[in-house]
Amino acid sequence: MSADEQGVVSVWARPARKRRERLALDRGQIVAAAVALLDEQGLPALTMRGLATRMNVAANALYWHVANKDELIELVVDEIYGEMSPPVADDPARWGEAVSRCGHSARDVVLRHPWVASLLVGEVGVTHLGPNLMLLTDRMLTLLRAAGFDLAEADRAAKTVFTYVLGAATSEAAALNKITLAGDTEAEWLDALGPTLTQITGPYPQLATLFDSLTGTDPRTTRDEQFDYGLRRLLDGLHVRLRQVTEQRP
Repeated sequence: MSADEQGVVSVWARPARKRRERLALDRGQIVAAAVALLDEQGLPALTMRGLATRMNVAANALYWHVANKDELIELVVDEIYGEMSPPVADDPARWGEAVSRCGHSARDVVLRHPWVASLLVGEVGVTHLGPNLMLLTDRMLTLLRAAGFDLAEADRAAKTVFTYVLGAATSEAAALNKITLAGDTEAEWLDALGPTLTQITGPYPQLATLFDSLTGTDPRTTRDEQFDYGLRRLLDGLHVRLRQVTEQRP
């Protein structure tokens, strides 16, 4: 690696190297293999040496394209962002529906790759420079500006939406990941936990009543409804704010 490259703090700050003919390997293949490994075995299984073995190549072949594991994580995270559907609306007045679809898409992606939860809430490098996240953000800003927000407020609104969506989804994914690692289904885990919850919520009447009302319900449906409720209430607030800023304009 050159002296210039040693000072680079992010994989996005330097161009991808061209594949060597004798290696027949490129960055995209490495990222796809890393995502497949993570889906199968989780974050602890991801090492440069382990990935090289899985791909049946020498470790040096990976390092030609990716300097270290930190860079690989940046690439993997942006690959996951690339699976999320950017918000699109033919009618700017229906911006809320487009943001909602984008939010649900983002949640679905995080739940499909539950290992990403710990990356999104931890140290994952300069992820905001990734092209997929930048595209997602730019489309959101474009939509919100077309709806009537100025750029600064569109930025705050977009960040608020992403904070809720990714915060809720990563918490959900982290819990589901633990249940899966324990070898249980969500319903089995809740059934096993039921007697304990009944006992410890006894002194707290509101929580006890709430828990009792959820007993026997489909946990996935409950989670879906909770996420949608939070996103809808957030959008309700943004609709009110948009009316306010529109009315304040000369």
